[in-house]
Amino acid sequence: MSALTVAAARYAIGAPRSFAEFADRQRAWLQEARALGAQVAVLPEYLSLELAATFEPAIAGDLHASLAATQRYHADWCALFAGLACETGMHVAAGTFLLDVGGRYRNRAYVFAPDGGRLWQDKLALTGFEKGARTIEPGDALKAFAIGPVRAGVAVCYDIEFPLPVRAQCEAGARLLLVPSCTDTEAGATRVRVGCLARALENRCFVVQSVTAGEAPWSPALDVNTGEAAIYAPMDVGLPADGVVARTTGAERWAVARLDFAALEASRERAQVANDRDWPAQARPGLVHARLQAFDGAD
Repeated sequence: MSALTVAAARYAIGAPRSFAEFADRQRAWLQEARALGAQVAVLPEYLSLELAATFEPAIAGDLHASLAATQRYHADWCALFAGLACETGMHVAAGTFLLDVGGRYRNRAYVFAPDGGRLWQDKLALTGFEKGARTIEPGDALKAFAIGPVRAGVAVCYDIEFPLPVRAQCEAGARLLLVPSCTDTEAGATRVRVGCLARALENRCFVVQSVTAGEAPWSPALDVNTGEAAIYAPMDVGLPADGVVARTTGAERWAVARLDFAALEASRERAQVANDRDWPAQARPGLVHARLQAFDGAD
């Protein structure tokens, strides 16, 4: 395995007046990531909803109307990020696009390769906000993919809080998890951060989390945004004791780090604990179910 320089955005939500203005902004952000040495750049969840600002306030301020209106940009979105991946030479995880799949929407995370290829991962678990919309549905497929010699997967925001799908991606070889996220409370930001740390620990993998930042009072989905972009690793010998490889602070827009996957693999041999290797022990028959035990004094 080799090393990759990855960058996670702390993306300040804007209010573009046109798709062209949105495109210029994405180009500037990704060129900045490339100038920092990034080979992989991760943008945040719900990025497509920034485009709702291109419509009149009555549409921008209504979730259902904005979801319907932004569909006209889908082809342009794909063309934009495919072009930017090629232009910058990076793999670009372009946040998520809420895509109409036959009257309902899926929160779809696209990844674009510099050779023109693309793939996607739908969000699997819906938050209360998404369920409440009554028009967003979960995805039904889990994927892993290759970025050069490194296998990767995408877990969209809330998905990183669930161990089994991420474990399945890692069992398919993923050692890099890309996590586009959007949280509006400190509690939400903490949940996703803790999920990232837990999945890195369990699977001996790197986790790259992008976030939205700032306020967008014109949008019911992007209204308030919290959290810091960060890159996480297992907490073990030769790796950060707190699991944090890099994190934005202050006005920083990107968390950037060079990740050595060969060293990560080698660290297993001198690990204090090896949660990834010891994972199957949880499936022992006596541990699958808990019994209610009375205080009867018996051994």
